[in-house]
Amino acid sequence: MTSSRFALALADLLLRPGFSSRRDPDRVFDRIAVAAGQAPGDRQFVEDFRALLGWWARADRLTPVGWRSAQVHVRRHLGNRARVRRLIAEHPEIEREPIEKPVFVVGLPRTATTVTHAVLSLSAEHRCPLLWELLTPDLVLPPRQRRRAVTAGRRLVQGTNLFTPRFRDIHALVAEGPEECTFALPHALMPFSQAHLPEYREWHCRRDFVADYRYLKQVYQVLQYGRPRRRWMLKSPMHLENLDALRTVFPDATIVWCHRDPVTAVASFCSLIEHGMAVSTRPLDLAGIGTTWLGLLSRAMTRGLAARAAIPPEHLVDAPYSWLGSDPVAGAPKLYAAVGARWTEADAARLPAAVARPRGTRKHTYDLSRYGLSRAEVEAAFADYNALRAEVDRP
Repeated sequence: MTSSRFALALADLLLRPGFSSRRDPDRVFDRIAVAAGQAPGDRQFVEDFRALLGWWARADRLTPVGWRSAQVHVRRHLGNRARVRRLIAEHPEIEREPIEKPVFVVGLPRTATTVTHAVLSLSAEHRCPLLWELLTPDLVLPPRQRRRAVTAGRRLVQGTNLFTPRFRDIHALVAEGPEECTFALPHALMPFSQAHLPEYREWHCRRDFVADYRYLKQVYQVLQYGRPRRRWMLKSPMHLENLDALRTVFPDATIVWCHRDPVTAVASFCSLIEHGMAVSTRPLDLAGIGTTWLGLLSRAMTRGLAARAAIPPEHLVDAPYSWLGSDPVAGAPKLYAAVGARWTEADAARLPAAVARPRGTRKHTYDLSRYGLSRAEVEAAFADYNALRAEVDRP
């Protein structure tokens, strides 16, 4: 047994006494909600997470670690929401903080969105949210509290690397490095990466996400308040399905849309989901992962293409995979020029470190057929997107 499997088995054993609490998720949720606190007028936000925890409690093949992860997920979102609302009540001027001309990096997962975000973070004129900030958004903290928040972020990373070391080969987490909006958005697709949640999927697909993006803006206003104002560089593949809501809240945003062959992207992402989901769900249904994520990602693309038609050309940047996935030295200056930013010698000097694989990681290999999918099936699901990609990738 490998050290990671031993650690996971031990964690499941230690958490098993509390596993039966999932039979009464409302009772568990009530304890979480009381500890988190609730702002006036926030009942719907809280009740949405009550429903999510209830659906999570009924997930097939959920492990004790998976049930604890569900509670941590809900606790973090409720606690952060209460803190953000409290800070705004204490400092109403926070909501007047301008989030001007932000850049949002979007696209299917595994299309170089992470490296694109990392390159955009190089400039001293830009501001990217760090993982520890997204986990606990707050005003400028005294040194001791800041160290405590950073340490909490490092522990999350250490736990991830301990339980699923191959995850780091695919998407390395760094507590003090740029990370994606998914950690702050209340109802992104993240829960689907940990459990099979058919009720949540139905609810998710009916949801109006404008309120989620208004809250996301408040998170960045909190992180900007009392600090130097710089242009925000933001990222999540999960924005693709909600570009209309994003642009309602951030009307002057520039959208950087990363492109790659969807057959490769879907295979790579299913592999990422497999390694991450193995912590919380066992045994894994690999074909179920393929079916679930082909459906979710093709739906996101359909919605993204529909919203794309309304984006003014000056607010849309198409970034072929070749820009940063294969030739970052040539692609990085193009990217900066496209978003109206200055590319400097200092940025160029930092570029190799930004695009390098983290030390100690291995090459990521994957196989679409492992997830019960065929090339023809994926190409059919993304036929409209492939027509667009053919235009974008023209020399």
